[in-house]
Amino acid sequence: MTLRNVTPPAESTPLRGRDWPVWAIPGLLTLAVTLAGIGHAQPWRDELATWSAASRPVPDLVRLAGTIDAATGPYYLLMHGWTALTGTSPTALRLPSALAMAGAAALTARLGAQLVGPRAGLLAGLLLAVLPATSRYGQEARPYAPATLFAVLATLLLVGALRRPAWRRWAGYAVAVAALGLFHLIALTLLAAHALVVLLAAVRGRRAAGLEPLPDGSDPTRDASAPEDAPDARAREAAPDAGAREAASRAGATGRGLFWRWLVAVLPAIVLVAPLVLVARGQRGRQLDWVRLVRVDDLAALPGALAQSGVVGGLLVGLAALGAARLGRRALLPGAAVVLPVLLLFAAGTAVPLWVTRYLIFTVPFACLLAGAALAGVRLAPALAVVTLAGLLGLPDQAALRRTHEWPRTAPVDYAGVARIVADQQQPGDAVVYSPRDSWLFPDLGLAYHLGERRPRDVLVVRDQRQRADLWAAECDRPAECLAGVDRVWLVVTGRRADPLAAVPGAKGDALRDAFTVRQVWPRPGLTVALLTR
Repeated sequence: MTLRNVTPPAESTPLRGRDWPVWAIPGLLTLAVTLAGIGHAQPWRDELATWSAASRPVPDLVRLAGTIDAATGPYYLLMHGWTALTGTSPTALRLPSALAMAGAAALTARLGAQLVGPRAGLLAGLLLAVLPATSRYGQEARPYAPATLFAVLATLLLVGALRRPAWRRWAGYAVAVAALGLFHLIALTLLAAHALVVLLAAVRGRRAAGLEPLPDGSDPTRDASAPEDAPDARAREAAPDAGAREAASRAGATGRGLFWRWLVAVLPAIVLVAPLVLVARGQRGRQLDWVRLVRVDDLAALPGALAQSGVVGGLLVGLAALGAARLGRRALLPGAAVVLPVLLLFAAGTAVPLWVTRYLIFTVPFACLLAGAALAGVRLAPALAVVTLAGLLGLPDQAALRRTHEWPRTAPVDYAGVARIVADQQQPGDAVVYSPRDSWLFPDLGLAYHLGERRPRDVLVVRDQRQRADLWAAECDRPAECLAGVDRVWLVVTGRRADPLAAVPGAKGDALRDAFTVRQVWPRPGLTVALLTR
């Protein structure tokens, strides 16, 4: 593929009402892709946490936020209202994420059209639509897709506010930033990129910040040294027209207040998010106890992890680098929106366990925007062929994520399979025991989700998740007494166990081994279920 510096004039004309296919096509394609097989994979452990939280009354949700997962509390509140209307099937739980990702793709195309041109915007949106990561997080009942949507929306509104400053535009930006922070605290690292662009626009003008509006009939990515462009460029430099001088003067006058307006616009987000940050900081030991400090090799693995495909991630990085080189100063905003959040989270992750690659999914649309700018340098047919190639390369990962949402996908957890075994063979009076009870795999939530009120009595529980305002239940201190009068116990343990009864530690294991024998064992991926009889 050869990048050309000359593109048709239509490439860089401003986005108008008749250009609605530029954003509508990527949005509809993304919606179609994310809806395909959306309910096939059973909810994984993080989605089970969403279901557990969203199913609680609002006062219990508030109490839960004070115990664990405060950072996800606003999303849980949204899902509480959503599930009250739609139910809690896998499709219902995931549909808000699919809609959010479709919106993110449409807005990415619109942002690309604003910064680079309609063709670049269209290709950026289409590329985002076919990435495995878009399906992965568009089919997950977690806040990453809404955060991605608001990251792109906030950036698009910022461009509008910087180009035509008005309080109503800054107000829209303020709302989008506040929503971004409420859905995902880490996504607020995007504000570092916004601050850089705003400061540069205020000090040196919009052109230096890469935000000069696209004039009709020009190409912002055209090589200024190309022979066909040089005379016009020299003429514009030597004799700018009165309109250009007036616009420059107006921009200079406005620029002095841009940074202060931006600070005022982000103030509501700071006020709203600060309490969440303070509470979440105290919960970090429980919430992120499984995360290690970041290492340099984690950066090398980041593209594949973000794209949910190593080969597609490599292709995206290569195209984004070409696009950044082609755009020049116009690459500042999308480039900073990718690089600065990564660097900030990496720097923080060297001291505090925070480095979780999916926390950075909101940067992917901006990488797609840079890649779209690179593809806009060739004719439309080969550019679409590259987008199609990216989609084809990601097909194995697309198929895999629709089988299981577990990560790694080689370690699925079959909650539904265990639930079917118990449902088919349980008898009145049966009890169920889980080990370990505090596992992040949530075996009790998995069985509760799939069986509901039909599940056996959780005989050892003295305070359930709702009563504890937690994601884990509390068990009795004297399990032998709690098991008295029970003749059959369904034992569910994490992992594949040839002897699940021997895998239960402590007093609970002693009580089970003293009073029960194993009648039958059913190994399932990620879990083992055994029927014990007295």
